[in-house]
Amino acid sequence: MVEDIIFFDTMRQGLWIAVMISTPMLAVALLAGVVIGLFQALTSIQEMTLTFVPKVGLMLAVFWVSMSFMSESLVAFFTERLIPMIAEI
Repeated sequence: MVEDIIFFDTMRQGLWIAVMISTPMLAVALLAGVVIGLFQALTSIQEMTLTFVPKVGLMLAVFWVSMSFMSESLVAFFTERLIPMIAEI
């Protein structure tokens, strides 16, 4: 019973960290998609690469900027939560 609680709490923390790590890139992709969609609707340009290339470029830029935050979050989760659990086994 206690092991189940620890397991589910660890899973909850892991999923929350995954959400926090992915939020900046997903928010930029959503914002870029809306802006590009509005631009395409206003200008009647229906080019497929116009939506893909800027989104990927912006997501790569945000990934590069937030990479240290992502790494620090994952390292903290592993050192504070998972490694002590593995050491107990």
